[in-house]
Amino acid sequence: MNFGRVLQDATPLLLEGLKLTILVSLISIAIGMVIGLLMCLMKMSKNKVLSAIAGVYIWIIRGTPMLVQAFIVFFGFPQLIQLMIPTFRLDAFTAGIVTLSLNAGAYLAEIFRGGIMAVPKGQSEAARSLGLSQGKTMWKVVLPQAIKISIPSLVNQFIITIKDTSILSVIGLAELVNKAKTYVGKSYEFFATYIFVAIYYLVIISLLMVLSNYIEKKLKYEGKKRHRDEQ
Repeated sequence: MNFGRVLQDATPLLLEGLKLTILVSLISIAIGMVIGLLMCLMKMSKNKVLSAIAGVYIWIIRGTPMLVQAFIVFFGFPQLIQLMIPTFRLDAFTAGIVTLSLNAGAYLAEIFRGGIMAVPKGQSEAARSLGLSQGKTMWKVVLPQAIKISIPSLVNQFIITIKDTSILSVIGLAELVNKAKTYVGKSYEFFATYIFVAIYYLVIISLLMVLSNYIEKKLKYEGKKRHRDEQ
């Protein structure tokens, strides 16, 4: 267990994997937020068909392991599409983003729904009394407040998404864990290498947790201040 040698030899490789981990996480959480918001609005819609579609999507994603989802996206979907387009291929990077986005989207849908339900009904009623339509009330009054309420949970979901990227090593995505496996295959330095991988994750996740706690405290302070002003 030569920590010094591993630190020197593996750092460039691990940093390369870390960059891809962060990139995939950022892209996936951005797409996931769009999917989540859309699914949230569909589920809360009075249209039973749209509500059912969103409900089934959330049920399937939340009820199946992400590892299985990754296999379906990377191996299953291409095989299905190749029945119509024989030359179709899906690389690990794209498959990883699709998997993470779909997975995060289901959880974000529930986060957004919780945020919307936390907005006082009086806000909607006041907006409607001023002549705003139901759609404009949602977009201009309810959603901005709901997103603000949901920020700590959104940061927590980003933390989960970063950790979930490690699962994508099984489909060949060259993220942090995959790069570590490559180095271990050459050096057989299992313990030291994976300790450094754990440290990289701990640093990134700890920074995000600090950010989440800061935002949560700031929102609580603003809420108390607004309550005092109203009194």
